[in-house]
Amino acid sequence: MADSDVEVVIVGGGAAGIAAGRRLHDAGVPCLIVEARTRLGGRAWTVTDNSGVALDLGCGWLHSADRNPWSDVAQAQGRTIDKTPPPWSRPSLPHGFPPDQQREAFAALQAFWGRVHEAAEGADDAAAATVLEPGGRWNGLIRAVLTYVSGGELEQVSIADLWNYDDSGVNWRVREGLGTTIAACGDGVPVMLGCPVHRIDHGGKRIAIETAKGTIAADSVIVTLPSAVIAEQRVTFSPTLSAKVDAAAGLPLGLADKLFLSLDGAEEFDKDSRLFGRTERGKTGAYHFRPFGRPQIEAYFGGACADELEAAGKGAFFDFARSELVALLGADFARRIKPLYHHGWRGDPFARGSYSYALPGSAGCRAALAAPVDNRLFFAGEASSASDFSTAHGGWLTGVRAAEEVMGARR
Repeated sequence: MADSDVEVVIVGGGAAGIAAGRRLHDAGVPCLIVEARTRLGGRAWTVTDNSGVALDLGCGWLHSADRNPWSDVAQAQGRTIDKTPPPWSRPSLPHGFPPDQQREAFAALQAFWGRVHEAAEGADDAAAATVLEPGGRWNGLIRAVLTYVSGGELEQVSIADLWNYDDSGVNWRVREGLGTTIAACGDGVPVMLGCPVHRIDHGGKRIAIETAKGTIAADSVIVTLPSAVIAEQRVTFSPTLSAKVDAAAGLPLGLADKLFLSLDGAEEFDKDSRLFGRTERGKTGAYHFRPFGRPQIEAYFGGACADELEAAGKGAFFDFARSELVALLGADFARRIKPLYHHGWRGDPFARGSYSYALPGSAGCRAALAAPVDNRLFFAGEASSASDFSTAHGGWLTGVRAAEEVMGARR
C-alpha cells in the first residue's frame, strides 16, 4: 500500500519531479515522488547495449550546456561530458547533398528563422508554415529540421512559441547517458515506483492522491506530468481543473523517436558526422554516424514521419532507415547495419509523446499551465517553461521553481 500521509507529493518522476524532490529533500521538507514507471527519469531513459555502451532513448543532449543545471549535476556525479560539437553545427556528409547545396539550404534555413523573428514581433500569432517561402526549393528540408526541433508539423506550431525558445548554442553529451544522470539525481529522495496516479482530489482540507497502490494524503502536490497526459485526462482532478486541461491541450507533445543501429566498417565515416535521408521532403530521417566515435548510427525521426512509423508497427523504423541509407550509400550498405534499440514515445502511456510545442495562438498556455492552484497544487515540467520548453533543463528549472513555491506557501 502507498504511504498514507506525507507533506508534499510529487506526481511524476521525470526531470522536473526529480528536481523538485531533490530541492525539497535537501531543504528538509518531507516529500515523496510517486512515479508510474518502475524507473525514474520519465522521458530521459538510458539503456545499455550488449557491449555495455549507454544509449539515450529519450533526451540525450545537454542543450544550452553552459547554463544547463544538468551539466553541474553530471560533473558532480563524475560523469564524462563530451563537448564534441553536434553534427547539426557543421556540414553534413556529401552523399546526396553536395557542399554547394548544403550552403544554399543553410541560407534558406537562416532566412526562414529571420521571417519567424519578424512574424513573432507582430500582434497576431500564426502557424510557422505561413512563413515558408512559397515554392521554396528547401522547404522540405526546413520542414524536416523543424520536426526535429519541435516534434510537430509547421502547420501546428506557433511562431511566437518557436521564437520564445532560448538556446545558447552550446550542446554537450554525457557518455554514461543523460537518462542515467537524471535518474541518479533522485538517489536518497523518497520514491514510490510502479505507482500510477489516477485521481487528485483537492476538495478537502488535505489533498487525496488516489494511486494504484492506495490513497496518499498530502498538504501540497506538485504535478509534473507531461502536458499530453493532463490534456487526455489520464489523471483527473476533483474538483475539475478545466483551465489546466485547456492549457495542456494548447501544448501538445510532438514526437521525436530514435533508432540505434550497429554499423560495420564504421571507420569509413567521420566521427559525429550526419546524413539526411532526403533533402526534398519533410518526412525523412537524420542519421548521426559514429556518435562518441562508436560503430553505430543514431537515427532520428520527427513529426508526422515518426507518428506514421510508430503506427506501422515493429520493424517500420528499421525498414524506413534502411531504404533511405541504401538509396544514398548503395545496396551493399544494407548488410552493414542492424537494429539495436528503439522506443516509441507516442505509444508510451506515461508520456504520449516526446516534448511540447504550442499551437498557434497558444504560447500563453505555458504560463497558464505553470500557475499554482489555491497555493497547494503546483505544476512543473518542460511544457510549463516559457523559454526552455522541450528540454530536460526546462524540467529541472520548473521543478525547482515549483519546490520554491511550495516552500514559500509553507512559510
